This record gives sequence, structure tokens and C-alpha cells, in this order.
Amino acid sequence: MPKPGDGIARIRPGIAEPLPGGGCFGPHRGHRVAFRPGRTLSNPTFQDRDVGRSDLLLLQPTRLRDRGTPVLDLLPPDSLAAGQRRSLDLIRDLNLAHLAARPGEAELEARIASYELAYRMQSAALAVGDLDTEPAHLRRAYGLEHPEARTQNFGRKCLLARRLVERGVRFVQVYDMPDKDGWDAHDKLTDNHRPRAVWTDQPIAALLTDLKERGLLETTLVIWASEFGRTPMMQGNAGRQHNAAGFTIWLAGGGVKAGLRYGATDEIGLMAVENPTPMHDLHATILQLLGLDHEALDFEVSGRQERLTGVAGLARPIPALIG
Repeated sequence: MPKPGDGIARIRPGIAEPLPGGGCFGPHRGHRVAFRPGRTLSNPTFQDRDVGRSDLLLLQPTRLRDRGTPVLDLLPPDSLAAGQRRSLDLIRDLNLAHLAARPGEAELEARIASYELAYRMQSAALAVGDLDTEPAHLRRAYGLEHPEARTQNFGRKCLLARRLVERGVRFVQVYDMPDKDGWDAHDKLTDNHRPRAVWTDQPIAALLTDLKERGLLETTLVIWASEFGRTPMMQGNAGRQHNAAGFTIWLAGGGVKAGLRYGATDEIGLMAVENPTPMHDLHATILQLLGLDHEALDFEVSGRQERLTGVAGLARPIPALIG
């Protein structure tokens, strides 16, 4: 199922070329590396057709790294560099001939576009990843010189996210989950969550401040969220179980009403009892903040129409959150 950013990159033409339409700084395990051609003003790949099942492969964000080159295998070996353009031209001609006999093959179209995007990204992505060009005070603010390596790691992700946003990338995802379990504290919750909160606090604050000082925050929606919350009841050795019935998400910038707390859980933090918010309503609100009608964001899966906010027609944006 596509995520909000996937649909946004499809519907809203970006200005990020030759960068991808969406980027993801995620875990260092279990994720494939792939270029995804973003829809840009000069590459309206998805403009005039519905999203079919094969198109879902087109809507994955490009997996990015916070160290070294932003994308694995971005540069060819020195022995192949001189003939790279000629090789790509030959592959393109062969693929186009293959496509001509098979019109409408979205996966093949995406593969052809991905080769060209990868070639153009070589210089653009290297420039994005060059954090040495940032002033020293900003590097310190994001935690790049912090004694804790995890703060440095997350700080680089946040700083790279800002550099992508200011270059026109529509949607950037930043994860703090570089190890096996991340925040999934089924055991020793305090020992798990407390240091992780400390590691991520400074970089997040620096990102919000930096976006605001550059005039980007009012046009950039920042969403801080987890997969779910944790139960107030203990599990195992001072851990907590998953809890999807009541947990916290915060939003900043991008037209959100500032200084507002919306909703509350019961006295033990288990169930949302004040303004309980279905996830579909949150998605509808996010899409409205980004100038999209959630009911118009349809895509096809296995012959049926689906929608990020569901097809039952029950999702509603939350007016109280919109400034």
C-alpha cells in the first residue's frame, strides 16, 4: 500500500530533478536499495494515468544513507566511468525497442527512467551529501560533533533532510532505528526509550529551528510519529506491549495550528478518550494541509479501487488542527 508521500510525489509535480521525488533515511537492514523516478515538471511519469498494481513499485522512496555517498553504487568504477554514457545509451535504445513491442509496461518504463535518474543523480546526490559545506554552528546544532555517536547519526539524517527539502524533494522520511529492535521495548522500556529520546532530541530541535530561520517551516509539514504507542501495563522484564489505542503524534509547520494539544488518553494512558482520532482522519488532515483532496487520491490494487484514507467515505480532515 502506498504511503502519503508516495501519492504526493505522484500528484504534485516536484522541482527536485535530478533528485528523486521522495527520499528515506531508514534502518540499515532489511531494505532494498532502488532509485525511484520522481514525477517532476519535466518528467510527468504519472500524470495522466491511474496508479495500477505495477505502479506501486514506482511509488517507493529512494533509500538514502547518512554516511558516504547518499546512494549505494552511485558512482561507477574508474575503469568503467569513461564509457558509462555510451553504455547507458545502448541500454536505453534496447529497452525502448523492447518497450515499443509491449506498450503500457509500467515496470519497464520505470526501469528505463531509473537508469537515467541514476546517471543524473551522480553529481546532484553527491552535492546534497557534502555536509562539510554547512557552517560550523549548524553542524554543532544538529549534533554532528556530539560525543554520542547515535546523536551524530540522527543529526546527519535531519540535516540531510533539510538539504533535500530546500532542493525541492517533496517528501523525506527519517527513521531512528539503526539496530535490531529500535524503540520496540518489549523489555526494559526505560533503558530503551530514555537514551533514544536524548539521542534524537537535539537534532529534531535543530531541524525545526533551521527550517524556521530559512523560511521553510511555513511550507514544510513536519510529522513526528511512531508505529504505535506502548501499554501502561508491564510486559516481561519491565517492558511494554504495543498499543494502537492511544498514543502521541505531533505536527509542526505546514499550516498546522501552533500550540494546540488535541485529544487525551484515559488516566492510565491506555485508551484515547478525548477526541479519539482514527488514522484515516489524520491522513485526510495531512493531505489537506498539503493541498490535496484525500477522496481524489485513488489507486488500483488487484482490480479494485483503494484510497489512503479508505473507500468507505468515513475519513474527515480535523479542522481544529488546521491554522
